[in-house]
Amino acid sequence: MTFNGFEQKDFATFHIDGLDERMEAIQERIQPKFRSIYETISKDMDKLAGHEMHLHIAKHARRTVNPPKDTWSAYCHNKRGYKKHPHFQVGLWDDNLFIWLAYIYELPHKSEIAEKFLSEIDDIKQTIPTDFHISLDHMKNEAVPLPEADLDKSLERFKKVKKGEFLVGRKIEANDPLLQDGDKLIKTIKETFETLAPLYRSSMEI
Repeated sequence: MTFNGFEQKDFATFHIDGLDERMEAIQERIQPKFRSIYETISKDMDKLAGHEMHLHIAKHARRTVNPPKDTWSAYCHNKRGYKKHPHFQVGLWDDNLFIWLAYIYELPHKSEIAEKFLSEIDDIKQTIPTDFHISLDHMKNEAVPLPEADLDKSLERFKKVKKGEFLVGRKIEANDPLLQDGDKLIKTIKETFETLAPLYRSSMEI
């Protein structure tokens, strides 16, 4: 499948009523595009990470009533699962596409990773562009632009709060023409992951 980007119909998926109906649309409209992105960038991801990266696509299997408000794909070195490991994400809410390096609450050694990042904070601030965003909860459609986000406090919270999370990357609004240009979006995804790769590799040393 040639990747031609995302269209408004993809984002409108999250306005479909009913769990089964929305899941069917996610599987038909969005998940094939996640696979196509992975097929296009997988070799680049392996090089950036320093090891093979496997694709995981959110199944939303625990849901029995409420349809998902977002969906995502994850790239991780572990073939069985990704939630307990540092991983990259490409996903959608109804109003934006996100490209994250993600550390979510299931991750063991959270405090050690946060401590390492805090010790490298000056280098990290020089590495991450000002148009990147920070999210502290992958289950909420809330992300703060880096100039407004306090990176030190975000990492301290990630370190100390049991359910604390840390996600960093790009958020692109659904109406941005970039999303409808497959080649340009692939380039943006690769550039984002390339920028975040040093943080990823640093955290994998824990």
